[in-house]
Amino acid sequence: MLASVARDVAAAGYTVLRRYRADALMEAVCSDFGVLASVREDRLVQHLTPKSKDVAGPTSYSGMYGLGEFPFHTDLAHLRLPPRYLALRCVVGFAETPTLLLDGAALVHAVGRSLLRRAVVKPRRPQNGRFVLMQLLQQTQAGDMIRWDDVFLQPASRAGELGMSKVKEAISAVPTLSIALSEPGDTLVIDNWRMLHARSPIPPGCERRLIERAYLETIR
Repeated sequence: MLASVARDVAAAGYTVLRRYRADALMEAVCSDFGVLASVREDRLVQHLTPKSKDVAGPTSYSGMYGLGEFPFHTDLAHLRLPPRYLALRCVVGFAETPTLLLDGAALVHAVGRSLLRRAVVKPRRPQNGRFVLMQLLQQTQAGDMIRWDDVFLQPASRAGELGMSKVKEAISAVPTLSIALSEPGDTLVIDNWRMLHARSPIPPGCERRLIERAYLETIR
């Protein structure tokens, strides 16, 4: 199972480990197949639970969408270099609340590499007192990285406006995947530079959903 994690993520952009070490800590599980990234200052592992708009922070996805569907996005797209990999692990899950995936390679094909490379965007809020300009499709030493977040990114050029408009259109047309993390230990590993992900709506009775999240520098 573990021998195929890096291979499967490289090929498809994601992989799923079903009921993998359900009683183990998230840090130990991630160490089995990768190296954790210290992205958030407070902790390596975050606990994600559904929240209604009235109890969530107003600048968070929960504060904006509550128990409704979250839009497709790259995690931490507003950073100059978002974390490469993302792991989501079920603690309490429901088949009715899948994680949705969309292959960014399909977006690049639909919109065009040239436009995405020219599409300059900026975070909705300044970082350290200034706005950092970034591309929707950024070249790195490890290859292309697509970034997307319709909430926390804004166009910073005419090409940025056109690029964001075209990506929105493509997202509504590109096929998506639905992966339910329903059993304890179900673990989804995502290439955050390639795949966009979203959360499905939380139906009544599924409010106890608890997912652990961690970022990884590398996987093996």
